[in-house]
Amino acid sequence: MSYFVFNGISSESMGIRIQSKSVYSAPKYDLSLTSIPGRDGDLISPNGRFSNITISYNCFLPAKSIEELAEKITKVKNWLYKEPGKYHDLTDSYDKEFLRKALFNSKLDISDECMKIGLFTISFSCKPLRYLISGLAKQTYSSAVILTNEFSFSAKPYIKVNGKGVGTLTINNKVWHFETLNDYTECDSELMNYYHDTTLKNDKVTGDGFPTFEYGENHIEFSGGITSVEIIPRWVSL
Repeated sequence: MSYFVFNGISSESMGIRIQSKSVYSAPKYDLSLTSIPGRDGDLISPNGRFSNITISYNCFLPAKSIEELAEKITKVKNWLYKEPGKYHDLTDSYDKEFLRKALFNSKLDISDECMKIGLFTISFSCKPLRYLISGLAKQTYSSAVILTNEFSFSAKPYIKVNGKGVGTLTINNKVWHFETLNDYTECDSELMNYYHDTTLKNDKVTGDGFPTFEYGENHIEFSGGITSVEIIPRWVSL
């Protein structure tokens, strides 16, 4: 049976049946086109991002009575509108290798047929890139390693740098210097922060922004007081 899982809860457990879906579309790249008199072709001004994409499921909710239908609908609303101001994981039976970061912020218009079947469309506003689920597992490396990005899009990893004192992390010839590691320093390239537990350490790390893993081989080395690194690569694709 077809299903989707949002914020840790499956549509199956809610009794929802999926009639059709719109899950395979790609987002629009965000850019501006400017026409210049006397010049053939528009001037392209890229904004360096993809827009969110809408993922939709056309559903029905069967019930034996109008009372049961009302009870089920209440549960569905409580599920979808819980924590509405943040993204949650969205997976489904149509794409089992990837997950999306999804936000439910649309209306939920429900019609009924024969007083027993609720018909509705559930639409999520999703971040444009899908995450490879296997790329969300943490791996520990105690020596230099090569990680291969099979996709055309930069991955923004989580890296935990373990050690004491001062250390250097090198990824594809880009270098980051860590001061006062104090057992570990964490780097989250998505959040664009360096930290230790709940304490920010952006002023204790110098280097070119935040690490990314580009298409192809990514050579990772470390030295000084760094003894190991723990990495969640976060491979992404459209």
